[in-house]
Amino acid sequence: MTSRKDLKREYKEKPHIPGIFQIKNLKNGKVLLGSSLNIDGPLSAHEFMLSSGSHRNRDLQLEYKKFGAKAFSFDVLAVIELSNKPGFNVEDELQLLEQLWLDELKPFGENGYNLNDKIRQA
Repeated sequence: MTSRKDLKREYKEKPHIPGIFQIKNLKNGKVLLGSSLNIDGPLSAHEFMLSSGSHRNRDLQLEYKKFGAKAFSFDVLAVIELSNKPGFNVEDELQLLEQLWLDELKPFGENGYNLNDKIRQA
C-alpha cells in the first residue's frame, strides 16, 4: 500500500502540463472553458466539486444536477509542449492559447458557463 507521503512525493515529481480544458454539457452544448499551468489539477477539482454539489459556478452546478454526470464530458483541448528554446515563455504561450480558444468557443451566455474571459486556474 502506498503511503500518503509517497503519494505527495509522486505528485510533486510528476511533470506539470500546461493547457486548455473544457467541461461540456452534452445535452445543450454549453461549455466551461479553463486553462492552467497544471491541467490535471483543475479538471479533477471541477469534477469533484460538481459531483459533491459544491461547484462555485451556479449555472453549471444546476445543470449538472439536472442532467446528471453522464451528460458532461471533461476534455483536454490543447497542451503546451515545454521548450528550452531561448525566448520561450510558458505563460505567454498559455495566454495566446487561451485567447484562441475563447475566440473559437465563445463560452459566454447561451454558449457557456464562463462569466468572463479570465479562465486561468491554479
